[in-house]
Amino acid sequence: MNSNMLFNGKTVVGQGEPFAVLNPATEETIAKINSATVDQVDQAVHAARTAFKTWQHVSDETINESFLKIAQDIRAESEEIAKLITIEQGKPLALSQFEVEAGANWIQYITSLEVPVETITDPSGKTIKVYNRPLGVVASITPWNWPFMIAIWHFFPALKTKNTVVNKPSEFTPLSTIKLVEIINRHLPKGVCNIVLGKGDVGQALSEHSDVDKVTFTGSTRTGQSILKHSVNTLKSVVLELGGNDVGIVLDDVDVDTAAEKIFGSAFLNMGQTCAALKRLYVHENVYDALTQKLTQIANAQVVGNGLDSTTTFGPIQNHVQYHKVKGMIEDAVAQGGQIITEAKKLSEHGYFIPPTLITNVKEGMPLVDEEQFGPVLPIIKFSDVDTVIERANNSEFGLGGSVWSKDLDRAQEIASKLETGTVWINSHSDVSPAAEFGGWKMSGLGYSFGLNGLLLFTHKQAIHISQ
Repeated sequence: MNSNMLFNGKTVVGQGEPFAVLNPATEETIAKINSATVDQVDQAVHAARTAFKTWQHVSDETINESFLKIAQDIRAESEEIAKLITIEQGKPLALSQFEVEAGANWIQYITSLEVPVETITDPSGKTIKVYNRPLGVVASITPWNWPFMIAIWHFFPALKTKNTVVNKPSEFTPLSTIKLVEIINRHLPKGVCNIVLGKGDVGQALSEHSDVDKVTFTGSTRTGQSILKHSVNTLKSVVLELGGNDVGIVLDDVDVDTAAEKIFGSAFLNMGQTCAALKRLYVHENVYDALTQKLTQIANAQVVGNGLDSTTTFGPIQNHVQYHKVKGMIEDAVAQGGQIITEAKKLSEHGYFIPPTLITNVKEGMPLVDEEQFGPVLPIIKFSDVDTVIERANNSEFGLGGSVWSKDLDRAQEIASKLETGTVWINSHSDVSPAAEFGGWKMSGLGYSFGLNGLLLFTHKQAIHISQ
């Protein structure tokens, strides 16, 4: 297990302050890592800038062939990678295996995309060709919830469009990302994909570096605002995928059993630690009792424990800060009259475990409803009037995702069109696609990822006017 940085094709030991990586299921140290210094961040960016000089001219065919080899290696080493994800992030091994396989599939899909060249004939008959040229060096800052998958989401659109990359993963979950960068470096020239390690100060040094052309960031709204603020100094391009408080609206015609399974799966995906997880649920009064009862049965059936245990279906919160935040939100809701309808579970003395928790008798104005929990708790709110619930759903500073649950697809689509979110699902939630743009409105982000348009945000336009 490598726990060092990698830039310019070489393994590099950090010269900064050490930090520990913990297993959230046991609180045991699994790695001790030395942070990068500012000088080492500069070296990594310089390596990426140097590599860009030749990488920008590599053929599309060569890039696609390299990507397919990387995906092949990921699949060949999927067992090792999945275990790394589980011990550093906490999720059950089956979910880590899904993360690895989905990542390989995502890379494969990106090879199918082609960067277009637009040919225009202006009124005078002159030909204009519009090209999408690479930006240069892309700084990638990735979070701790889906460390392997989100790194793939950042790296491969940037590399496909012939940029070079320097990544700073979360200090809580760097190990699987280091492994990914190792695999990438087997197949790409040195300096094309690099990784530096450390806490927020390292990420800040990277994102504010004068020789970085673009920052792609997934994480908290506060950090995203700081990155955007400092980007003006060099007019960096920025894509921010930030917090969300995704709403689900369940209409009175749903099949309760089918909807409950899907709702639970999307609300508690990765123990609720997913930006686009369903985080507040409005249920029509006609199906409220039946749906809450079914959701409670599903929640109570979960086996909470160490993700390496084959019987575990529900792992820990990833870190102690988030653990205490979620516990505090639950306690606050109960103090204000909220009712926990799921059963208490006997939990390990060690580890950051919170069982899947459903809370009723809650309302807007409570932090549990108004803020992003990012953990295994779901507030459930009864409603009777659809127009009113749409207003309540939109009364949020966030606008990442939402969902409508109904057998009447026309009615569901009409409601979906009124939700102020970048993505709306009908009869599902959280299942993003590499083929469709994904991004937040309001305080949930800036720009978007995925699809051809997401890919082209890693380029800038060059128009060439051709006259006889």
